[in-house]
Amino acid sequence: MIKDKIKTRDELVSIVKDAQSKGKKVGFSSGAFDLVHGGHIDYLEKSKALCDIFIVGVNTDESIKNYKDPKRPICPCSDRTKLLAALECIDYVFNFDELNNNVNITTLKPDFYIKAGDYTKAQLSSAPLVESYGGEVKLIPVVQGSSTSKIIKKIIDLYGVEGCCAYDETIKYEKRPAIFLDRDGVINEEVEYLGDPNDFRLIPNVGEGLKKLQDLGFRIIVVTNQAGIALGYYTKEDFYRVTKRMFETLSPYGIKFSKVYFSPHTKTDDSTWRKPDPGMLLQAKKDLNIDMANSFMIGDRTTDIECAKRAGVKSILVKTGAAGKDNLKDVTPDYVADDLFEASKIVEGIVKGK
Repeated sequence: MIKDKIKTRDELVSIVKDAQSKGKKVGFSSGAFDLVHGGHIDYLEKSKALCDIFIVGVNTDESIKNYKDPKRPICPCSDRTKLLAALECIDYVFNFDELNNNVNITTLKPDFYIKAGDYTKAQLSSAPLVESYGGEVKLIPVVQGSSTSKIIKKIIDLYGVEGCCAYDETIKYEKRPAIFLDRDGVINEEVEYLGDPNDFRLIPNVGEGLKKLQDLGFRIIVVTNQAGIALGYYTKEDFYRVTKRMFETLSPYGIKFSKVYFSPHTKTDDSTWRKPDPGMLLQAKKDLNIDMANSFMIGDRTTDIECAKRAGVKSILVKTGAAGKDNLKDVTPDYVADDLFEASKIVEGIVKGK
Protein backbone atom coordinates (compact mmCIF):
# COMPACT_ATOMS: atom_id res chain seq x y z
CA MET A 1 0.00 0.00 0.00
CA ILE A 2 1.21 3.52 -0.81
CA LYS A 3 0.43 4.79 2.69
CA ASP A 4 2.72 2.12 4.20
CA LYS A 5 5.68 3.52 2.27
CA ILE A 6 5.20 7.09 3.50
CA LYS A 7 7.03 7.61 6.79
CA THR A 8 8.44 10.37 8.95
CA ARG A 9 12.20 10.77 9.16
CA ASP A 10 12.17 9.64 12.78
CA GLU A 11 10.24 6.49 11.88
CA LEU A 12 12.86 5.62 9.29
CA VAL A 13 15.74 5.63 11.77
CA SER A 14 14.83 2.23 13.22
CA ILE A 15 13.95 0.85 9.77
CA VAL A 16 17.41 1.78 8.47
CA LYS A 17 19.21 0.35 11.51
CA ASP A 18 17.27 -2.90 11.25
CA ALA A 19 18.06 -3.27 7.53
CA GLN A 20 21.75 -2.55 8.06
CA SER A 21 21.94 -5.02 10.96
CA LYS A 22 20.83 -7.70 8.49
CA GLY A 23 23.58 -6.76 6.04
CA LYS A 24 21.35 -4.82 3.67
CA LYS A 25 22.57 -1.68 1.93
CA VAL A 26 20.44 1.44 2.31
CA GLY A 27 20.45 4.16 -0.34
CA PHE A 28 19.10 7.67 0.11
CA SER A 29 18.30 10.46 -2.33
CA SER A 30 16.15 13.58 -2.30
CA GLY A 31 14.61 16.28 -4.43
CA ALA A 32 11.54 18.31 -5.31
CA PHE A 33 10.24 15.85 -7.93
CA ASP A 34 7.85 18.48 -9.23
CA LEU A 35 6.23 17.27 -12.49
CA VAL A 36 7.92 13.87 -12.48
CA HIS A 37 9.30 12.98 -15.95
CA GLY A 38 11.24 10.21 -17.67
CA GLY A 39 14.58 11.54 -16.45
CA HIS A 40 13.42 11.19 -12.85
CA ILE A 41 12.26 7.60 -13.41
CA ASP A 42 15.55 6.61 -15.05
CA TYR A 43 17.54 8.12 -12.17
CA LEU A 44 15.36 6.54 -9.48
CA GLU A 45 15.47 3.06 -11.02
CA LYS A 46 19.27 3.25 -11.35
CA SER A 47 19.46 4.37 -7.73
CA LYS A 48 17.41 1.40 -6.55
CA ALA A 49 19.76 -0.94 -8.44
CA LEU A 50 22.60 0.19 -6.16
CA CYS A 51 20.95 -0.79 -2.87
CA ASP A 52 18.55 -3.13 -1.10
CA ILE A 53 16.44 -0.41 0.54
CA PHE A 54 15.94 2.87 -1.32
CA ILE A 55 14.62 5.91 0.60
CA VAL A 56 13.69 9.25 -1.00
CA GLY A 57 13.30 12.55 0.82
CA VAL A 58 10.82 14.99 -0.76
CA ASN A 59 11.21 18.72 -0.21
CA THR A 60 8.18 20.43 1.31
CA ASP A 61 6.46 23.21 -0.62
CA GLU A 62 8.00 25.92 1.56
CA SER A 63 11.55 24.64 1.12
CA ILE A 64 11.10 24.54 -2.67
CA LYS A 65 9.92 28.16 -2.68
CA ASN A 66 13.03 29.10 -0.72
CA TYR A 67 15.66 27.27 -2.76
CA LYS A 68 14.13 27.02 -6.23
CA ASP A 69 11.54 29.60 -7.14
CA PRO A 70 8.73 31.50 -5.35
CA LYS A 71 6.32 30.24 -8.05
CA ARG A 72 7.11 26.57 -7.40
CA PRO A 73 6.16 23.86 -6.77
CA ILE A 74 3.53 23.19 -9.38
CA CYS A 75 2.31 20.09 -7.54
CA PRO A 76 1.73 20.19 -3.75
CA CYS A 77 3.86 18.13 -1.40
CA SER A 78 1.13 15.56 -0.66
CA ASP A 79 0.70 14.77 -4.37
CA ARG A 80 4.44 14.56 -5.04
CA THR A 81 4.91 12.27 -2.05
CA LYS A 82 2.10 9.89 -3.05
CA LEU A 83 3.37 9.74 -6.64
CA LEU A 84 6.86 8.69 -5.55
CA ALA A 85 5.49 6.21 -3.03
CA ALA A 86 3.59 4.54 -5.90
CA LEU A 87 6.84 3.77 -7.74
CA GLU A 88 8.06 0.19 -7.38
CA CYS A 89 11.71 1.27 -7.24
CA ILE A 90 11.21 3.34 -4.06
CA ASP A 91 10.83 1.61 -0.70
CA TYR A 92 10.13 4.58 1.57
CA VAL A 93 9.36 8.28 1.20
CA PHE A 94 9.45 11.12 3.73
CA ASN A 95 9.17 14.91 3.70
CA PHE A 96 11.71 17.43 4.97
CA ASP A 97 11.90 21.22 5.36
CA GLU A 98 15.65 21.85 5.30
CA LEU A 99 17.37 23.37 2.26
CA ASN A 100 20.12 20.70 2.25
CA ASN A 101 20.50 17.07 3.30
CA ASN A 102 22.79 17.50 6.31
CA VAL A 103 20.08 16.62 8.86
CA ASN A 104 18.80 13.77 6.69
CA ILE A 105 22.27 12.25 6.40
CA THR A 106 23.23 12.58 10.06
CA THR A 107 19.86 11.20 11.17
CA LEU A 108 19.53 8.22 8.82
CA LYS A 109 23.21 7.41 8.08
CA PRO A 110 22.51 5.64 4.76
CA ASP A 111 25.19 3.48 3.14
CA PHE A 112 24.81 5.41 -0.12
CA TYR A 113 23.96 9.05 -0.70
CA ILE A 114 22.72 9.12 -4.28
CA LYS A 115 22.33 12.26 -6.41
CA ALA A 116 21.86 13.02 -10.07
CA GLY A 117 25.00 13.59 -12.10
CA ASP A 118 24.27 17.26 -12.74
CA TYR A 119 26.00 17.71 -9.36
CA THR A 120 29.64 17.04 -8.57
CA LYS A 121 30.68 15.58 -5.24
CA ALA A 122 32.37 18.86 -4.39
CA GLN A 123 29.00 20.66 -4.72
CA LEU A 124 27.31 18.39 -2.17
CA SER A 125 27.60 19.87 1.32
CA SER A 126 26.49 16.55 2.80
CA ALA A 127 29.20 14.48 1.07
CA PRO A 128 31.78 14.87 3.89
CA LEU A 129 29.12 13.82 6.42
CA VAL A 130 28.44 10.61 4.49
CA GLU A 131 32.11 9.75 4.21
CA SER A 132 32.75 10.54 7.90
CA TYR A 133 30.92 7.36 8.98
CA GLY A 134 32.05 5.21 6.03
CA GLY A 135 29.20 5.84 3.60
CA GLU A 136 29.62 6.49 -0.12
CA VAL A 137 28.41 9.20 -2.50
CA LYS A 138 26.98 7.85 -5.75
CA LEU A 139 26.27 10.04 -8.78
CA ILE A 140 23.80 8.88 -11.43
CA PRO A 141 24.30 10.23 -15.00
CA VAL A 142 21.55 12.61 -16.08
CA VAL A 143 19.29 11.80 -19.03
CA GLN A 144 19.79 14.79 -21.29
CA GLY A 145 16.75 16.78 -22.39
CA SER A 146 14.57 15.97 -19.37
CA SER A 147 13.74 18.70 -16.86
CA THR A 148 10.74 20.13 -15.04
CA SER A 149 11.73 23.65 -16.16
CA LYS A 150 11.56 22.60 -19.82
CA ILE A 151 8.12 21.08 -19.29
CA ILE A 152 6.87 24.30 -17.66
CA LYS A 153 8.32 26.38 -20.49
CA LYS A 154 6.67 24.17 -23.12
CA ILE A 155 3.29 24.43 -21.39
CA ILE A 156 3.59 28.22 -21.25
CA ASP A 157 4.68 28.37 -24.91
CA LEU A 158 1.81 26.14 -26.06
CA TYR A 159 -1.07 27.09 -23.81
CA GLY A 160 -0.16 29.85 -21.42
CA VAL A 161 -0.73 33.56 -21.52
CA GLU A 162 2.37 35.70 -21.36
CA GLY A 163 2.23 36.18 -17.58
CA CYS A 164 5.12 34.27 -16.04
CA CYS A 165 3.41 33.64 -12.67
CA ALA A 166 0.99 30.75 -12.57
CA TYR A 167 -2.70 31.56 -12.24
CA ASP A 168 -4.92 29.25 -10.24
CA GLU A 169 -8.52 29.76 -11.36
CA THR A 170 -9.79 27.79 -8.36
CA ILE A 171 -8.71 30.59 -6.00
CA LYS A 172 -11.38 33.20 -5.26
CA TYR A 173 -9.49 36.47 -4.78
CA GLU A 174 -11.01 39.25 -2.72
CA LYS A 175 -11.48 42.48 -4.67
CA ARG A 176 -8.50 44.78 -4.04
CA PRO A 177 -6.74 47.61 -5.87
CA ALA A 178 -3.36 47.06 -7.48
CA ILE A 179 -0.18 48.91 -8.26
CA PHE A 180 0.75 48.09 -11.85
CA LEU A 181 4.45 48.62 -12.44
CA ASP A 182 6.54 48.86 -15.54
CA ARG A 183 9.86 47.10 -14.83
CA ASP A 184 12.80 48.57 -16.75
CA GLY A 185 13.45 52.17 -15.75
CA VAL A 186 10.99 51.97 -12.84
CA ILE A 187 12.12 49.04 -10.70
CA ASN A 188 15.57 48.46 -12.18
CA GLU A 189 18.02 50.58 -14.12
CA GLU A 190 17.34 50.69 -17.85
CA VAL A 191 19.48 48.18 -19.79
CA GLU A 192 18.76 47.72 -23.48
CA TYR A 193 17.37 44.22 -24.01
CA LEU A 194 18.02 43.02 -20.48
CA GLY A 195 18.47 39.25 -20.64
CA ASP A 196 21.29 38.64 -18.17
CA PRO A 197 20.36 38.62 -14.45
CA ASN A 198 23.86 39.88 -13.64
CA ASP A 199 22.91 43.16 -15.34
CA PHE A 200 19.88 43.68 -13.09
CA ARG A 201 20.41 46.75 -10.88
CA LEU A 202 17.73 47.98 -8.50
CA ILE A 203 16.98 51.72 -8.66
CA PRO A 204 17.60 53.35 -5.23
CA ASN A 205 14.66 53.39 -2.79
CA VAL A 206 12.55 51.00 -4.89
CA GLY A 207 12.37 48.41 -2.11
CA GLU A 208 11.19 50.98 0.40
CA GLY A 209 8.62 52.33 -2.04
CA LEU A 210 7.18 48.92 -2.86
CA LYS A 211 7.01 48.04 0.84
CA LYS A 212 5.00 51.19 1.51
CA LEU A 213 2.60 50.38 -1.33
CA GLN A 214 2.24 46.78 -0.20
CA ASP A 215 1.55 47.89 3.38
CA LEU A 216 -1.22 50.13 2.05
CA GLY A 217 -3.02 46.98 0.88
CA PHE A 218 -2.27 47.09 -2.85
CA ARG A 219 -1.48 44.02 -4.91
CA ILE A 220 1.92 44.46 -6.58
CA ILE A 221 1.82 43.51 -10.27
CA VAL A 222 4.52 43.96 -12.92
CA VAL A 223 3.45 44.60 -16.53
CA THR A 224 6.36 44.84 -18.93
CA ASN A 225 6.97 44.89 -22.68
CA GLN A 226 9.73 42.44 -23.63
CA ALA A 227 10.08 42.73 -27.41
CA GLY A 228 13.67 41.49 -27.13
CA ILE A 229 12.27 37.96 -26.91
CA ALA A 230 10.57 38.16 -30.31
CA LEU A 231 13.60 39.94 -31.77
CA GLY A 232 15.91 37.16 -30.61
CA TYR A 233 18.08 39.18 -28.20
CA TYR A 234 17.20 36.84 -25.33
CA THR A 235 14.82 33.98 -24.58
CA LYS A 236 11.80 33.59 -22.33
CA GLU A 237 14.01 31.49 -20.07
CA ASP A 238 16.40 34.46 -19.83
CA PHE A 239 13.45 36.66 -18.87
CA TYR A 240 12.45 34.20 -16.14
CA ARG A 241 16.00 34.28 -14.76
CA VAL A 242 15.97 38.08 -14.64
CA THR A 243 12.56 37.93 -12.94
CA LYS A 244 13.96 35.53 -10.37
CA ARG A 245 16.82 37.96 -9.72
CA MET A 246 14.25 40.72 -9.20
CA PHE A 247 12.42 38.55 -6.65
CA GLU A 248 15.69 37.75 -4.87
CA THR A 249 16.83 41.37 -4.80
CA LEU A 250 13.55 42.57 -3.31
CA SER A 251 13.11 39.64 -0.94
CA PRO A 252 14.83 41.43 2.01
CA TYR A 253 12.06 44.04 1.85
CA GLY A 254 9.35 41.38 2.12
CA ILE A 255 7.85 42.23 -1.27
CA LYS A 256 5.32 39.71 -2.58
CA PHE A 257 4.45 40.14 -6.24
CA SER A 258 0.92 38.99 -7.02
CA LYS A 259 1.88 38.35 -10.63
CA VAL A 260 4.28 39.32 -13.40
CA TYR A 261 2.85 39.78 -16.89
CA PHE A 262 5.00 40.32 -19.96
CA SER A 263 4.47 40.86 -23.64
CA PRO A 264 7.12 39.32 -25.92
CA HIS A 265 5.62 41.08 -28.94
CA THR A 266 7.06 43.72 -31.25
CA LYS A 267 5.28 46.80 -32.57
CA THR A 268 4.40 44.95 -35.76
CA ASP A 269 2.58 42.16 -33.91
CA ASP A 270 -1.19 42.38 -33.58
CA SER A 271 -1.28 42.00 -29.80
CA THR A 272 -3.45 43.72 -27.21
CA TRP A 273 -0.87 42.77 -24.58
CA ARG A 274 1.84 45.15 -25.75
CA LYS A 275 1.58 48.53 -24.01
CA PRO A 276 0.05 51.03 -24.67
CA ASP A 277 -2.72 48.46 -25.25
CA PRO A 278 -4.15 47.46 -21.86
CA GLY A 279 -4.30 43.67 -22.33
CA MET A 280 -1.98 42.81 -19.45
CA LEU A 281 -3.86 45.03 -17.00
CA LEU A 282 -7.24 43.71 -18.10
CA GLN A 283 -6.00 40.13 -17.76
CA ALA A 284 -4.87 40.94 -14.21
CA LYS A 285 -8.31 42.37 -13.46
CA LYS A 286 -9.84 39.06 -14.55
CA ASP A 287 -7.26 36.84 -12.86
CA LEU A 288 -6.99 38.60 -9.51
CA ASN A 289 -10.30 40.49 -9.10
CA ILE A 290 -8.64 43.91 -9.24
CA ASP A 291 -10.47 47.07 -8.17
CA MET A 292 -9.40 49.12 -11.19
CA ALA A 293 -11.04 52.38 -10.09
CA ASN A 294 -8.66 52.60 -7.11
CA SER A 295 -5.59 51.19 -8.84
CA PHE A 296 -2.48 52.96 -10.18
CA MET A 297 -0.07 52.41 -13.04
CA ILE A 298 3.51 53.58 -12.39
CA GLY A 299 5.73 53.91 -15.45
CA ASP A 300 8.54 55.90 -17.02
CA ARG A 301 7.17 56.11 -20.58
CA THR A 302 4.23 57.79 -22.25
CA THR A 303 3.10 54.34 -23.42
CA ASP A 304 2.66 53.40 -19.73
CA ILE A 305 0.54 56.47 -19.16
CA GLU A 306 -1.58 55.79 -22.25
CA CYS A 307 -1.97 52.17 -21.12
CA ALA A 308 -3.25 53.34 -17.73
CA LYS A 309 -5.75 55.63 -19.43
CA ARG A 310 -7.08 52.83 -21.63
CA ALA A 311 -7.34 50.44 -18.68
CA GLY A 312 -9.17 52.93 -16.47
CA VAL A 313 -6.54 53.28 -13.72
CA LYS A 314 -4.74 56.37 -12.41
CA SER A 315 -1.24 57.01 -13.74
CA ILE A 316 2.03 58.15 -12.18
CA LEU A 317 5.00 59.05 -14.36
CA VAL A 318 8.39 58.62 -12.68
CA LYS A 319 11.44 60.62 -13.75
CA THR A 320 13.71 57.57 -13.69
CA GLY A 321 14.43 55.54 -16.83
CA ALA A 322 12.97 57.24 -19.93
CA ALA A 323 11.32 59.85 -17.66
CA GLY A 324 8.49 60.32 -20.17
CA LYS A 325 10.86 61.57 -22.91
CA ASP A 326 10.05 58.77 -25.33
CA ASN A 327 7.41 61.10 -26.86
CA LEU A 328 5.48 58.20 -28.35
CA LYS A 329 2.11 59.32 -26.99
CA ASP A 330 0.63 62.76 -26.38
CA VAL A 331 -0.72 62.11 -22.91
CA THR A 332 -0.62 63.78 -19.51
CA PRO A 333 -0.12 61.65 -16.40
CA ASP A 334 -2.34 62.10 -13.37
CA TYR A 335 0.74 62.52 -11.17
CA VAL A 336 4.51 62.93 -11.61
CA ALA A 337 7.16 61.68 -9.17
CA ASP A 338 10.95 61.71 -9.03
CA ASP A 339 11.09 57.95 -8.44
CA LEU A 340 9.09 54.98 -7.21
CA PHE A 341 9.53 55.92 -3.56
CA GLU A 342 8.06 59.40 -4.14
CA ALA A 343 5.28 57.76 -6.16
CA SER A 344 4.50 55.60 -3.13
CA LYS A 345 4.18 58.73 -0.99
CA ILE A 346 1.77 60.23 -3.52
CA VAL A 347 -0.37 57.09 -3.36
CA GLU A 348 -0.17 57.10 0.43
CA GLY A 349 -1.41 60.69 0.51
CA ILE A 350 -4.33 59.86 -1.75
CA VAL A 351 -5.33 56.77 0.24
CA LYS A 352 -5.07 58.43 3.64
CA GLY A 353 -6.75 61.59 2.38
CA LYS A 354 -9.98 59.74 1.59
